[in-house]
Amino acid sequence: MKWIVYILECSDKSLYTGITNDMERRLEEHRTGRGAKYTKHRRPLLMRYTEYQGTKSAALKREAAIKSLDRSKKLALIAAQPPTEFHC
Repeated sequence: MKWIVYILECSDKSLYTGITNDMERRLEEHRTGRGAKYTKHRRPLLMRYTEYQGTKSAALKREAAIKSLDRSKKLALIAAQPPTEFHC
């Protein structure tokens, strides 16, 4: 099963990083306020970055690494990937 590490841009322009093995379900959870507490009041607007990992363990490690980056480094990571931006 493939795992996806993703970065969402929220309504307040903040960036949220998460993982899922079902992107459609997870985006619906974020849209309806059933996702992470962080996105409940900062509804996600755009999917800015996706990265596939082979295992949940690898995805969790990558998520932690991305979350440790400051905003400028996250934006550089987003800019380095071919556009994946779409409305949530």
